[in-house]
Amino acid sequence: MGIEEYGGGQGPQADVLVVTTNDIPGYRVEQVIGEVFGLTVRSRHLGSQIGAGLKSMVGGELKGLTKTLVQTRNQAMERLIEQARARGANGVLAFRFDVTEAADVGTEVCAYGTAVVLARE
Repeated sequence: MGIEEYGGGQGPQADVLVVTTNDIPGYRVEQVIGEVFGLTVRSRHLGSQIGAGLKSMVGGELKGLTKTLVQTRNQAMERLIEQARARGANGVLAFRFDVTEAADVGTEVCAYGTAVVLARE
């Protein structure tokens, strides 16, 4: 698996800037819009569960599950950005992920943060 397959995040020309910090050097917050989130739940297919079970006996990375989790996180982040954009934001501060098991059938990933309107200083 190459770096592009297990990475994530935004490209350099993003119209909604998403950061994990509470502020951004060179910008000021003009308006706080409020919490935004992106949620997705992914089920694991039988093949990956069997493969993961076998791999766990010998150790090592579960590459299929890693790739699925990356895709799931990226989808949750895309949904968060769509919601922020729809509410008039051009930034999201204090961005985080929350990952939980969903009723033993899949993984729930929630991307969340605070939507804001930013202006360059």
